[in-house]
Amino acid sequence: MVKFNIPTKTGEELKYIEDAINSEKICGDGKYTLLDEEILEKKFDSKRIYLTTSGTTALEMACMLIDIKPGDEVIMPSFTFSSTATAVVLFGGVPVFVDIRKDTMNIDETKIEEAITDKTKAIMVVHYAGVGCDMEAIMDIAKRHNLRVIEDAAQVVNSLYHGQYLGTFGDVGCYSFHETKNYSMGEGGAVSINRDELIERAAIIREKGTNRTQFINGQVDKYTWVDKGSSYLPSDMLAAYLYPQLLIMDEMRDDRVHSFDLYYEKLSELKDSGYIDLPYVPLNCIHNGHMFYIKCKDLKERERLQVYLRERGIGSAFHYIPLHSCKAGLEFGRFHGEDINTTKESERLLRLPMYYRLNEADIDSVCVAIKDFYEGE
Repeated sequence: MVKFNIPTKTGEELKYIEDAINSEKICGDGKYTLLDEEILEKKFDSKRIYLTTSGTTALEMACMLIDIKPGDEVIMPSFTFSSTATAVVLFGGVPVFVDIRKDTMNIDETKIEEAITDKTKAIMVVHYAGVGCDMEAIMDIAKRHNLRVIEDAAQVVNSLYHGQYLGTFGDVGCYSFHETKNYSMGEGGAVSINRDELIERAAIIREKGTNRTQFINGQVDKYTWVDKGSSYLPSDMLAAYLYPQLLIMDEMRDDRVHSFDLYYEKLSELKDSGYIDLPYVPLNCIHNGHMFYIKCKDLKERERLQVYLRERGIGSAFHYIPLHSCKAGLEFGRFHGEDINTTKESERLLRLPMYYRLNEADIDSVCVAIKDFYEGE
């Protein structure tokens, strides 16, 4: 049996969790929270990184930080997880969905500008499958139209675009450390605060709207409620679980990229024969091996292949149902322009097993099964 996903672990997690427990401070902002944030800030050259309770709450914190208000429009892809849109809707904002690129499954940067109105407040990009959006073009659009940019960087922790870590381009970058991600604390995330003027308010928002951080740092003689906010601090035990993974971030990325490369090599013959399409990684991107997917001819073929793999003990999964076609998407958002790629390409996509320390024998089993499926068609 080849599982679709195995949560990331190094084998050192219990040691650090026990240390966190023995420190007698297991709430937020403990020893390992601070260590994790320090590692990530130095690694990504971020102005400030705060751990959060999830990638979803990181997005919510970002929307609060850039002051999304009722009626504000935020341009985003429809091919994404619901959290991208719900973070906007939570504050009364309106998700405006635009089409994606066929090659990377990322937002089509050429469709953004025509979706801008006098109500547009921000662009929320989603970097899919470890590969960055065209941030050069997107940041240029944002600058010319005076728009904020939030990066949903849940899938690109330790990925780069033009030599810069993704999540550090926009005003705020939002990471995920869910058990399905490359680096995991079970449930968790982080925000990268990339503008100096947002750092102080970010500290207040994550501390339930209080200036507690300023008090701890000796900047004020008492702390009090000064702004809106929520509780975004994860337990230090979860931060301790994440810590040993961050110590070997590049090693873990290289392991997944190696698995990605093996898949690509072993399935290239089917691609060259026109049976399937394989992921595209632009030359200006260094990806993190977050996932490996293939694209079948259409939805029916994908469903048959998924059943075929399941019968042989191989886990696989499709991905998002485009948000603009969902009940909540129809109620809270709208699609601008024509849906050329979003629905069609999402229906073709099938994700294959991918996790840290996935062995080559299992990759062989998956690839042989896929080849057998198409040779029998």
